[in-house]
Amino acid sequence: QVQLAESGGGLVQFGTSARLSCAASGVPFSRYALGWFRQAPGKERHFVAAIGWDGTTTSYADSVVGRFTISRGSPKNTVFLQMDGLNPEDTAVYYCVLGDNVGYLATIPPKYWGQGTQVTVSS
Repeated sequence: QVQLAESGGGLVQFGTSARLSCAASGVPFSRYALGWFRQAPGKERHFVAAIGWDGTTTSYADSVVGRFTISRGSPKNTVFLQMDGLNPEDTAVYYCVLGDNVGYLATIPPKYWGQGTQVTVSS
């Protein structure tokens, strides 16, 4: 079965950076997109960023453009989310997600989700 193992997160100071990591395993197909959603307390889960299998096609939520950078690692079953200029509004549970392509991840609820990792940004 598909599993998404996340790492990173924690308590960070406002204005600083953090990096989340995710590794996919058990994927029954060779090409897939990876991305991130997040859910703040009392709010709905929203798309954050996604990247295609080729490691070049990306998509970002407007709220994180210019601050967050998504990338594929080596091997390509890994994905990272570099988060710079963090503020309290970024506090949320971040979920690693897997889908067919970047477009689907950004518009349709992904089929595969990680367990989530808490990112708390102090004020």
